[in-house]
Amino acid sequence: MMGLRSVVHQQASVRRGMLMLEGILVKGYSGFYYVYAEKRVWECSLRGRFRLRDQEFLPGDRVKILPGTGRKATIEEVLPRRNCLSRPPVANIDQAVLVLAATSPDPDFNLLDRLLVQAAAIQVNALLVVTKQDLEEPNEERAAAWQVYSRLGYPVIRLSNKTGAGIAELQAYFTGKTSVLAGPSGVGKSSLLNSLVPGLELKVGQVGRKLQRGRHTTRHVELLPCSGGLVADTPGFSSLYLPTMRREQLAGHFPEFHAYLGQCRFASCLHAQEPDCAVKTAVAAGEIAEFRYRHYLDFLEEVIAAERRY
Repeated sequence: MMGLRSVVHQQASVRRGMLMLEGILVKGYSGFYYVYAEKRVWECSLRGRFRLRDQEFLPGDRVKILPGTGRKATIEEVLPRRNCLSRPPVANIDQAVLVLAATSPDPDFNLLDRLLVQAAAIQVNALLVVTKQDLEEPNEERAAAWQVYSRLGYPVIRLSNKTGAGIAELQAYFTGKTSVLAGPSGVGKSSLLNSLVPGLELKVGQVGRKLQRGRHTTRHVELLPCSGGLVADTPGFSSLYLPTMRREQLAGHFPEFHAYLGQCRFASCLHAQEPDCAVKTAVAAGEIAEFRYRHYLDFLEEVIAAERRY
């Protein structure tokens, strides 16, 4: 016969299995973890085995929790990650929402291309958002640059947090997805989230007149319910390291290069100094935007330098 202790243990295991909920970690703070499951947020502690193993948790991690009293719960299991960003640190992303301002500060297309490379490296689609349309003055060079991204297949949503124009169009992209919101300081990411999530009231900073940089108003990464999905409001930054990769991989993260890959004289062509390069010929013919190619060369130098270090 089965002992009483075994019966109790088996019954407890059944109860635990029945009560287990799967959710998404939205933030960690002061030793507690907050998990979105069953349309509510649970305050979770960790089981001992996670503490002993020094488990790293990131917003976006999918976890299984065991509810306790009220909205308390314990994290029982962490599911494998589909993808992960290191800066900002977020896991299991469905899309990257990359935010630049039309003006004040002026759009940094080098930074945008860095963000696009990082999204491509983890196979995440990118959506481009241009804020402060109410302040924009006609600028042919910038207009031409945004057209380049549209032709490459990136959705470009233009909006104004002040007038509300474009907000409804953007909301549809968040439904049912975990998104990461990224871009330099001062472009209006917090204002944008305030527009998307009524009652949120995130602190909004001002852009310094001398440096044209916004003050960092977001201090940690947190997933917020937004238009039927979850979105990470990330700390602002003005530079970004490229993800670790081999030099041969970089060209694959520039979609306009794809049609020309394999057409160069050398199979190992890096599209920099080599003769008879199909990519360089396309740049000279205006088929590839020169400013994007310049960014590629800048990034290639960084990737090669990183290879030599590591």
